[in-house]
Formats: sequence, structure tokens, C-alpha cells
Amino acid sequence: MLIGIPSESKQGALVAATAKTVSQLTNLGYDVIVESGAGDLADQPDGAFTAAGVRVGTTEEVWAADVVVKVNAPTHEEIGRLRQGATIISMMAPGRSPELLEELQAQGVTALAMDAVPRISRAQSMDVLSSMANVAGYRAVVEAAHEFGRMFTGQVTAAGKIPPARVFVVGAGVAGLAAIGAASAMGAVVRAFDVRPEVAEQVESMGAQFVELDRSVFKAEKSSDGYAKEMTEEQRAATAAMYDEEARAADIVITTALIPGRPAPRLLTAETVAGMRNGSVIVDMAAANGGNVAGTVADQRVVTQNGVTILGYTDLAGRLAAQTSQLYGTNVVNLLKLLTPEKDGNLTLDFDDVVQRGITVVKDGESTWPPPAVQVSAAPAAATRTVAAPAKEEKARLSAGAKVGLVLGGTALLWLVNATAPDPIPRHFTTLMLSIVIGYYVIGKVAHALHTPLMSVTNAISGVVVVGALIQVASENTTIRILSAVATLLASINIFGGFAVTRRMLGMFNKGA
Repeated sequence: MLIGIPSESKQGALVAATAKTVSQLTNLGYDVIVESGAGDLADQPDGAFTAAGVRVGTTEEVWAADVVVKVNAPTHEEIGRLRQGATIISMMAPGRSPELLEELQAQGVTALAMDAVPRISRAQSMDVLSSMANVAGYRAVVEAAHEFGRMFTGQVTAAGKIPPARVFVVGAGVAGLAAIGAASAMGAVVRAFDVRPEVAEQVESMGAQFVELDRSVFKAEKSSDGYAKEMTEEQRAATAAMYDEEARAADIVITTALIPGRPAPRLLTAETVAGMRNGSVIVDMAAANGGNVAGTVADQRVVTQNGVTILGYTDLAGRLAAQTSQLYGTNVVNLLKLLTPEKDGNLTLDFDDVVQRGITVVKDGESTWPPPAVQVSAAPAAATRTVAAPAKEEKARLSAGAKVGLVLGGTALLWLVNATAPDPIPRHFTTLMLSIVIGYYVIGKVAHALHTPLMSVTNAISGVVVVGALIQVASENTTIRILSAVATLLASINIFGGFAVTRRMLGMFNKGA
């Protein structure tokens, strides 16, 4: 089958494939043709595609292909160029674009919406929304920094102290976390909020402070699909004052709140914007869906009477066209690997696969939207939690009596050794006992996110043990030699086991050739 890569008529800096990804498409058995000039603004000139072994052709040749892959939804004119029976792959926002789906049905084509990939672990490599949002979140901070016109990081100079910029991020999805990471890396003091309680740890791991509210208001809002739900009236009342306070105190506000299939919720009112300091900047990343901020105009830069700049750019990802095109192209390759199981260049759809069923919005001129609901929660189902809970409780901590018994037993043993053993055994045994106590409390308090670095530390300690044991193994004392051999064996097991686990973890990120 022939895959056509056309130029983008909207936000034309992006291209749906790069020289690297078209090579991967040809490895799947496809022929590829790229419209001349399609990748110029993404640092992908025609020569790069030719060097990759694919053909560069005209608009008519590209749109006559069996499969047409593009970034943005096809326009009315572009749909008319598709031949009956062809397949079109692009972002389509099918939940908000009924007219587009009707036109695709009338044309008798098959349409796959890249932005309808279900949010399940197996489909992460095809999730263009995450790819785009990640770039857009970073670019939002860059645009804000340009408008802000001052340093993000604090400085202490001979001429005086410069405070760091204060950034407030609303929403901690992919875009919000990318913005948090970028602003933190630039030295700003970052605060963030999301109605989903489970993201607080993620926010803090990115270097920001999570704004806490009364969690009883949001206790039922644990996300089941990776998106925030529309807030209730009680939640709106609880957050309105917080948004107003945080925005007025911030130099830069970045809003990312979206509700799938619905207009963006209004979070910052005109009164809040009017109360912000002169020179403050707002980047409304929900501008394409109506905006989170009063006064946002899509694709426009607006300056209010009190000197607050509101950026409603909807092409933030497209402003880093080379990287975004590479990410999008990789998402497309991963999708076509799924759709081409035999690697024979023939695209086949399997509706028993929830990913393929989820992205297919039109099939041979027949509407297949919306797809059946898919359980995409990363959390276990409620019934599973009910069964697992008792086992978790049984795993159990020691009772108070058992703890007291262990402490008393350890104390008695320490006293016995100090009273009867010859020097220097008491000193070494005391050091061992203290190490056990300190290790118990230190390791027991380590967060899960730090277990991998902790493994590296324990490997280093085990290495010291091996060195010490090897020094002692030459001793003339038989007991010392035996203990040294045992220490060497156990510490070596820990070291090689740690490396084996690390290698296996890294292997999870290796996709192979």
C-alpha cells in the first residue's frame, strides 16, 4: 500500500513524518510518498526524504495514496481529494466534530483519529495528545518567559537581591507537568493545583508545591481515565477563592484544564485578571476549547488595561516543529506497527483490539463513533481492592508488645556481648546494632520513587563490605576466614542481584530494532 504525507494547510510548520520515521514505514512494507515542501518548516527538506529512500511528489499524487497521514484534521477540500476506499489518519477531535465525520462518511473512506487513542498502558506509544501536550507545556513556559521579560531564577548581586519568579500552574496532566518541570528548571518558584488528588505526588516530584485544599471536597474525584472530571458547584466554590489568591500572587499563570468533549471550564474571572500585577503573564493552553481565562482570544496576544498579557496560542507544539513532528511521526509508526502485524505493507483493522476499535471513527463510509467504553483506569477495580485489602492488613505491622519484646531482647543481647566478649568484639557489635536500628528507620521511610537510587547506594555499601571481607580473608584465624568468605558471598549476591534488576528495568525501555 502507498502512504501519502501531505503538507499541512493549518499550522503548516508540522509534518506527519520525518526522514527517520518514513524509513521505519518502509521497513513495514509500505511505499511512501511525501508532498514536496511538506517538511521544510520542520527541518525536513525534500532532500532528507529522498535520502531516506522515499519519493517526493505533487499534491495530487499524495492525496491519491491508499493511506493519507497528516497531523491536523482534513479540510473540506482535502476530504474531496481522497479516493473512495482510502484511509485517512490524523487528529480529528471526533467528539467535537460531527460535521467532519459526516463528510468522511459521505466520501466513503476509513478514518482513524490519532487523538482518540484510549489511555491504556499498551497504547501510550501512540498517544499523540501526550506527545503534543508535553511539547506544548514546555513551550508555554518559553512563551511566558519571553513576555515576562525578567529572569525566572532569583539572584543575589552587589546591586541588590532579585526574587525568583512565581509561577502558578492549573492542571497537572501531561502539559501541566511539562510546564512545571520547565519552570522549575529555570529557577522559578512553582505552585500547582489539580482537582485530582492522586497527582499531588507527581507535582511535588517535579519540584513544585501542590496547593492543598479541603480534600473532603475532592475525595470522590479519583480519575478513572487520566482526565479531570467537570467540577461540581461545591468544588467550584472551594477553588474559586484559591484561584483568585494564587493568580494575584503569581507573576505567571499557566492554565491547562480541559474536559474531554466539553468546552474548557472558566477558572480565572475578569475580576481576578484585573487584580493581577502589571507585567504578569497568563498562558491559556485551553484557548482552542474556549479558554480557562476570561479575556482569552484563540491564537491572539491580549494585553489588559492593567498590563496583564494573556496568550491564547493554540499552536504551541507547532512552535517546536522539528521535535513535535518527530514525536508525532513516531506515534504514527507505532500505530502502523499495530495495524501491520505481518509487516507486508497491508493495513488491516481488527475491531477486537480496543486500540484499533477506539481510533476508528469511520469505516468504509460507515460511522463507528463513539466506540464502546474502555476501562482505562490505572487503579485496580473496586472489587479487586475489596478482596486485596484484608491481605494488605495481614501483612502487617508488629504489635506494640512484639516491638517491646524485640527491643528488650536486643538490649539484653547487647549487654551480654559487652559483658562477656573480649575486646574489640563489644565495640564492633555495638556498631552493628546501631547500624541495624538506623537502617530500619532510614530505609523504612524512603519513598517508592527513591527505591532505585537506594539500590545504587546499597550496591556501593556492599562493595565496601566485599573489599573489607577480602582483606580479612587472609587472616590466620579460621573463624575470621569463614566469616569473611560468607560476607563476600552475601555482599556479592546483593551487588550482582542489584545489577540484574537494574538491567531488567532498563530493558523495559528498550524497544529493540
